[in-house]
Amino acid sequence: MASIRARLTTAYAGALLASVVVFAVVVYLARSARAGRELEQEAMQRGDLAVLILRQALAAAPTSRDTAARPAFELPGSLRLPQGATVTLDAIPGYLTVVDAAGSVLYESPAIVRLRTQTQGIDQPQRAEDVRRFNAAVELLRTDPVPMHLDLRLDDIVLVARRDTDPAFRSMYVVAGVSRRESNSAQRELLGTMFIITPFVLALSVFAALMISKRAVAPIDQIINEVEAITDGRSLHKRLDVSGADQEVERLAGNLNEMLGRLETSFGGLRRFTADASHELKTPLAVLRADVERAMTAPSGSTEQLVALEEALQETTRMADLVDSLLTLARADEGRFDLHRKLVDVHALAHEVFETAVILGESAELEVSMPQDDEAFVLGDYLRLRQLFLNLITNAIKYSTKGGEVELSLARRDGQVVFTVRDSGIGIAAAELPFIFDRFWRSDRARSRAAERGGFGLGLAICQWIAQAHGGTLTAQSRLHRGSTFVVTLPAAADADATAENADSAAQQGTEQASVPRESPDGATAPR
Repeated sequence: MASIRARLTTAYAGALLASVVVFAVVVYLARSARAGRELEQEAMQRGDLAVLILRQALAAAPTSRDTAARPAFELPGSLRLPQGATVTLDAIPGYLTVVDAAGSVLYESPAIVRLRTQTQGIDQPQRAEDVRRFNAAVELLRTDPVPMHLDLRLDDIVLVARRDTDPAFRSMYVVAGVSRRESNSAQRELLGTMFIITPFVLALSVFAALMISKRAVAPIDQIINEVEAITDGRSLHKRLDVSGADQEVERLAGNLNEMLGRLETSFGGLRRFTADASHELKTPLAVLRADVERAMTAPSGSTEQLVALEEALQETTRMADLVDSLLTLARADEGRFDLHRKLVDVHALAHEVFETAVILGESAELEVSMPQDDEAFVLGDYLRLRQLFLNLITNAIKYSTKGGEVELSLARRDGQVVFTVRDSGIGIAAAELPFIFDRFWRSDRARSRAAERGGFGLGLAICQWIAQAHGGTLTAQSRLHRGSTFVVTLPAAADADATAENADSAAQQGTEQASVPRESPDGATAPR
C-alpha cells in the first residue's frame, strides 16, 4: 500500500489537475459567450459608422430630380453612392453592404466581393451556395433586423442590420458583418496556452505537495520510529514526544501515551499476577512432593503413610481451588463467563448462608447474628450470589478474634437490595484499604496469621466481579483493630415478578442447595 505522503501528493495533483481543466473549460465557454456579444457589438458599431458616412455623403450629394427638397430615395436606383462615400465605406473593415428599400444592392465591401468571386480552395457549387446563403441572410435582415450567425464554408460571420434614425434616409439599410475566425483564433490560443502551462503548473504543484506532505507527515514518522523502539513490556515506560507538532498529531501522541500507560499498568499487573501465582503454586507443590516422597518411604498401610497422603490430598485440593479461581477471573476478564440469570429469593439465600455462618461461628467461638432480614428478590445467578455472600461471611469469621461478633443484615432501600457483613475482627489499615480488591493482595497482618487463615488473595477480587456482573457494587469500610464492614448493593427485581415466581424459584433453589458444595473465601470448596 502506498504511503500517506504518496497518497496525499497524488490526491493533491489530481485535484489540482481537475481544477485546472474545469477552470480552462469555464474560461473558454465564458470567453466564447462574451466573444459572441463583442462581435455583435462591433458589427453594430461598423454598421452605425457606415450609416453616418452615408448620411453625410448623401446630404451633400446633388439630387437626380428637379426638386428643392432633400432626396427621399423611395425609388430603386434613384441614387447612386457618391465616389467619396464609396471610398470611405471601403475603409470600414469586414463585411458591409448597402441595400435600398426595394432590395437592390447599392454597395458591397471588398470582403463581400471576395466572397462572391473566391475560387481558391472551394469549387463553384460550394461558392454559389455560400453566395446564396449570404444573399438570403441580407434579405432576411431587411425585414427582421435580428443579429444573425452565418456559418459559411469560407468564413464564419456575425451579421447585423442598421438603419438611419433620420426618416429622410430610411429607404436604405446597412448590413454589417464581422468574421468570427479572429475571435476563434484568440480563444484557441488561450486554450492552447492553458494546455501548455498546465504541465509546468502541475509539476510545480506536485513538487510543492511533496515538500508540504513531507513536512506534514514528519511527526508521524517520528511517532512510528518511537513506537517501533518500544519492542516489549520493559520499554513501556517510554513516552512519545511531539511537542510543537500540529494539534491532530499532538492528540494522536497523547492518545498513544495514554494507551502506553495503560499497557504499562497491565503488563505490570500481569507480571505481578504471574509472580504471585507462581509463588502460591510453588509452596503447595513443594509440600505435595514432600508428602508423596514420605508416603512412598513409609511402610504400606501405616499411620505415617496415611497422614502423608491426607496432607497431599489437602494440598492438591488447595491447588485446584487456586486454579479454579484463576480461571474464573480470566474468563471474567475476557467476557466469556455467562451468568445464568433467573429470579433469586435473596431472603431465602441470606437465611441459608446465615445458618452456615452460625455453624462456622460456633467452631470459632464467635457470635453470629442477623437482626434485619427483609423480603427481597434480584435477577441473577443463584450460585454466584451464594458464592459472594459465603466468601464475605467466611472472611469475616476468619479474621475475627475469639469472642468477637459477626453481624449480617439484608435490607431493601430505594429499589436496591443491600446485604451487609460486619465483623469485630483485626480490621484493615487505611493505607491498605484501597488495594483489598486487587488480585493476590493480602495485608501483612493477614499473611502473619496462622496457616489455616491463609488465603490466595483472590476471594475479594472474585466477590467484586460477581457484584459488578449483576449490575451492583461491593464496598468496604474498615479500621485497624476495630473490624470491617462489607456492603453488597444489587438492583432489586419487581415485586410482581417476585410474587409470581417465588414458589417455583424457592423449590428449585432448595434442590440445587442439596448438591452444591460450600466455597472458601477464595472460591475453594469446604464442607458445610
